[in-house]
Amino acid sequence: MSPVKTTCPYCGVGCGVLATPAGTPNATTDAARAATIAGDPDHPANRGKLCSKGTHLGETIGLEGRLLQPMIGAKIAEWPAALDLVARRFAAAIAEHGPDSVAFYASGQMLTEDYYVANKLMKGFIGTANIDTNSRLCMASAVAAHVRAFGEDIVPCSYDDLDTAELIILVGSNTAWCHPVIWQRIEAARAARGTKLVVIDPRATETARAADLHLAIAPDTDVALFNGLLTEAKARWRLDGRALAERVTVPDGFWPAIAVADVAATCEISADDLQAFVDLFLDNPRTVTLFSQGVNQSTSGTDKANAIINLHLATGRIGKPGAGPFSITGQPNAMGGREVGGLASMLAVHMGFSPEERDRAQRFWQSPTMCAGPGLKAVEMFEAMASGKIKAVWIMATNPVVSMPDRALARKALAICPFVVVSDCIAATDTGFYAQVRLPALAWGEKDGTVTNSERRVSRQRRFMAPPGEARADWWAVAAVAQRMGFAGFDYPDAASIFREFAAQTGFENNGTRVLDISDRATITDGEYAAMAPFQWGGASPFATGAYPTPDGKARMVAVRYQPRADGSRDFPLRLNTGRYRDQWHTMTRTGLSPKLSQHRPEPLVEVHSDNARRHGVVDGGLARVATEQGSSIFRVAVTPDQRLRDLFVPIHWTDQTSSEGRAGRLPGRDRDPLSGQPGFKNTPATIAPYRPEWTGFLITREVGANPDCTWWTRIRTRGGWLTELAGQGDPGVLTGLLPVGDRAEMIDTRRGVVRSAVLVAGRLQAALFVSRNAGLPPREWLVEQLGADNSSSMELLAGRPATPAPSRGAIICVCFDIGLDTITRAIADQSLVSVEAVGKALNAGTNCGSCRPAIAALLPLRKDLVHG
Repeated sequence: MSPVKTTCPYCGVGCGVLATPAGTPNATTDAARAATIAGDPDHPANRGKLCSKGTHLGETIGLEGRLLQPMIGAKIAEWPAALDLVARRFAAAIAEHGPDSVAFYASGQMLTEDYYVANKLMKGFIGTANIDTNSRLCMASAVAAHVRAFGEDIVPCSYDDLDTAELIILVGSNTAWCHPVIWQRIEAARAARGTKLVVIDPRATETARAADLHLAIAPDTDVALFNGLLTEAKARWRLDGRALAERVTVPDGFWPAIAVADVAATCEISADDLQAFVDLFLDNPRTVTLFSQGVNQSTSGTDKANAIINLHLATGRIGKPGAGPFSITGQPNAMGGREVGGLASMLAVHMGFSPEERDRAQRFWQSPTMCAGPGLKAVEMFEAMASGKIKAVWIMATNPVVSMPDRALARKALAICPFVVVSDCIAATDTGFYAQVRLPALAWGEKDGTVTNSERRVSRQRRFMAPPGEARADWWAVAAVAQRMGFAGFDYPDAASIFREFAAQTGFENNGTRVLDISDRATITDGEYAAMAPFQWGGASPFATGAYPTPDGKARMVAVRYQPRADGSRDFPLRLNTGRYRDQWHTMTRTGLSPKLSQHRPEPLVEVHSDNARRHGVVDGGLARVATEQGSSIFRVAVTPDQRLRDLFVPIHWTDQTSSEGRAGRLPGRDRDPLSGQPGFKNTPATIAPYRPEWTGFLITREVGANPDCTWWTRIRTRGGWLTELAGQGDPGVLTGLLPVGDRAEMIDTRRGVVRSAVLVAGRLQAALFVSRNAGLPPREWLVEQLGADNSSSMELLAGRPATPAPSRGAIICVCFDIGLDTITRAIADQSLVSVEAVGKALNAGTNCGSCRPAIAALLPLRKDLVHG
């Protein structure tokens, strides 16, 4: 079959994908749902490259775990009955308690067309702005900063600017892991043109280790750093006087307001490193400052972003090739949601809530009512549910019980809310547990619509598989409920008709006042929509003329002052940071299905500096409880010099479906940026203490099985089955109940507290359980491989190793070719390898998606010890 051009469903890079279905186009059986995935060489965002997650999309498109029918409670329902119930309950809440008693919580996973219909229903027909999105958790501060500075939510840069920049500054972005294709583009620029790289991040990430300069600043001191840099530029007469006079408004008292007494001391970096940063910035006028969650996910996130924007405005480094402040988004359609009003703080098409804008939106929609002003932002929305103010909520394409700060609040809110609707493609999620109605949504490969990436480029997501079961498009479900509530204007035949309406609204009475205007596409045919190539609204550089969408046409400098956060208390002396792993995505409902993607970081780790580990009594490879004022959770310990002293780091991905502990969502509080409403995930007072189980173990199974009844467990997908790590107190004998029926071989040593059990059927391993109180456990690698073996040996299984052991691979570094740490380090030593390219030639590692190249590069310094030691 011919490949279908579509777009990756993961991060905001917006990579083009070629998906070639292996089965027939309308196949709905799991066996037929296969596709070959490749990067689209014609897509300008990635030029044919994909990261590990995109490369292995083909492992995530089966029907395992899918929600395939509407559910009312625990019973399967027909679509008409489910939709009738949703419409009736929402209408009843509105009639009794008013329009603000209902809410909609959306997601950057939704397509623009889905977002548009939901926003239109809530703000223009129900009459409430209580529609917000999980994008509030990742880039709302960038939006607020853009509006303050530019008058509109506009990203001023394009990816092409990375190719021409002399200096790239990465702020709060582990780009090598979170946006690997952008990282490859940065690597290419450095190799071709000698582009300098500065990374500003408290952690020594793989991104930071590759930089020309790494500034490991104290958490939340970004405003002090950039204010200091701007002050120094002024002192050295390096501002752009013409730009400031003609294109920028500087408020009275701006310069005294941003003064910082001692930048190096405030940021906890050396004076030499600060001076090196100043010199690099002043000596390289073509500068792109790319910022992400380390800036946004902060109680001062908006001020951080404006401090960065101020620097670029004052030095004239904006609207020119290779220069500008560049907010890079975390989700595939966070930008599309911003364009259609998916945030509670804006109307559609970048309009605000002035009387004129509200009237304009209402006349365009010909709607019966309009919301009076901004609605409840994400955390406020769940607080309102918990207090009983919101009576009905519809949650679409997101899992807030896991992703919201203060998970206890989210659970309480959904338990109290009288009516909860969840639209999802996955049957079992932490959030779906609380739903009275669950609606089966389309997944990637079944959807048809558009997304907008971080550089304002609109691309098509195209269907290449038939919808399974009763799954339907999200926009279709919203429109059907709207019609049942008696609202006209929702009889859309397809996604193309919605896109045309949205495009028309961008131009309606715009008259050049807003840069977002794609009204030239408001009359495209269905065929033109189907064939639509990626395009970039606003052009490559929307501020190239020096004009801004403000009343006077000038950008605005915003006086932002560094506000230090209180030091940790005696009970919580450390600072907790949260973030992503390279090969996982959000709550792993998709990437968790891939055996390859599960190998890189198979457990949730708490990363801790060695000094902190000693002080708090935790050991590398052991278990530890991380606690904050909000709650606690147990993680595997990774002692590493990459953490700043007094800082901890944990990942965000694990859920009730994959772990009893390792839960980042239990830990951050509800403190948030006062302007954007974005929570401060990156800097929570915390502490750490050892958790000492009486026994540890692991379970290997072909089928996922029931959740273990023990204190700590965590589960990942493997080839042919599942691996569950275990630890707890008391009698581990209850775990044998997790083993399936079959021929059982066992070895029990009560003196050492060892239990080893293997279950075989017709000579094939079905499950294996290993538990120990004080003895070691065997490596998992070979045992996991036995799930695919045809004739396993009971004696070898109980020993946990083959009669003739093969060399250990070690922790997987390259998921594309299953190359582990030990294999790479042996090759570096044995073959005197001196470059990433040499490792690739020897092992293939790093030659496919390239996501592991920074990790391989980090191993190369070991070569001196290994080869010459």
